[in-house]
Amino acid sequence: MRSRHSREVLLEYIEVGGSVRASAIDVETGTEVCIVGPASAGEAELRRNALARLDYVLRQRSVVREDAPDRRPGLLV
Repeated sequence: MRSRHSREVLLEYIEVGGSVRASAIDVETGTEVCIVGPASAGEAELRRNALARLDYVLRQRSVVREDAPDRRPGLLV
């Protein structure tokens, strides 16, 4: 499956009791996100929510630049 940005994404659904755990994995980066929804929710809704969360996480990671200084408190050893 491909997300909105033409990336290959693997989707997995696991039913646990009255809930479904949906995982979405971006093949290029190996980034994985999981959501949990009711078993009564349709596959399309779970897929849409998992892909939206994956897109959000990938956008957040692209904002963080590797050359930006580390501003966390503490000592670098």
